Amino acid sequence: MSTKRCYYETLEVERDADETRLKAAFRKLAMKFHPDRNPGDHNSEIRFKEINEAYEVLKDKDKRAAYDRYGHAAFEQNGFGGANAGFGAGFASSFSDIFEDLFGMAGQRSRGGRERGADLRYNMKITLEEAFHGKEAQIQIPVSVTCEECSGTGAKAGTKPKACATCGGAGRIRQSQGFFTLERTCPGCQGRGQMIEENCTSCSGQGRVTRERTLSVPIPQGVEDGTRIRLAGEGEAGVRGGPAGDLYIFLSLGQHQFFQREGADLHCRVPISMVTAALGGEFEVPTIEKGKTRIKIPVGTQSGRRLKIASKGMPVLNSRRTGDMYVQLVVETPQNLTKRQQELLNEFEKLSSGVTQPESAGFFAKVKDFFGTRAT
Repeated sequence: MSTKRCYYETLEVERDADETRLKAAFRKLAMKFHPDRNPGDHNSEIRFKEINEAYEVLKDKDKRAAYDRYGHAAFEQNGFGGANAGFGAGFASSFSDIFEDLFGMAGQRSRGGRERGADLRYNMKITLEEAFHGKEAQIQIPVSVTCEECSGTGAKAGTKPKACATCGGAGRIRQSQGFFTLERTCPGCQGRGQMIEENCTSCSGQGRVTRERTLSVPIPQGVEDGTRIRLAGEGEAGVRGGPAGDLYIFLSLGQHQFFQREGADLHCRVPISMVTAALGGEFEVPTIEKGKTRIKIPVGTQSGRRLKIASKGMPVLNSRRTGDMYVQLVVETPQNLTKRQQELLNEFEKLSSGVTQPESAGFFAKVKDFFGTRAT
């Protein structure tokens, strides 16, 4: 009788699991127990073999049907061509889709230990006017650059890195595990493929040092809060001559004393006197380009009314279009009145009627009707 563990238990799935669930379980467990992630762990290697064997059977409809009916006995004595028949090809097919997940970071390293440098982030705050006009900003940041003394090799001046004796410079080694071969990161050089006998005294073998750099950042017209600008190759220098990462500039816009931005449009809140609202008038308001424009207040303007000034908003990024400017009029109630002012307002109130204040007159008329209906 077979003492093998149930294939469904091995993959930690139910017996009715579909292909998608099987594949997801396989990917998760294979990544967890892969020998490259568990160097020197014999139990992980055994578990890795069991996971692959289980998936090879259950992903095949015919093999799965035979297993569901006869269990492990279906594959003993070559009853079904063996659970591992043709496993080498099958393994390559089923496992290739998780190589990218397993070795995604390893892919950043090239032969000779040249690893790509990390991407860097820089937060920059600009004004609304700067976003309107655009600018060429200068920033200073500490970044890792290629070591001048060793030219990025990491080796002491006058010496050169040598090929790793363990992997022959490949950075990876292969091990036969019965019916298939495992490839893993070389433990001798940690995947770099090269060994340094004496480290550079300036960079301690890293091939890069930290320096203060001044960079020019082009900020185009119309950028918005949260806009990201990428400077290719201006990030951290790569290890031992590897390519540099990128620098990402994240922009944030400061608050403006007059304008609030909404996309490409600008909004400006302007208080006006009660007299101006009633009689109408004209006055000037500022514009974002440091100019000014005259607006006309219609007679009888109500608080909250918006006036549109075309093409006085923000430029649209990477476009010739320009937004509009909206002026919101807010009627200001008089405060700190003198006795004479109070007398004049009381006199005005006595002379007022439903014609001069139609909205309030209409409202209170409806209130009377409402209570009159309720009382009936």
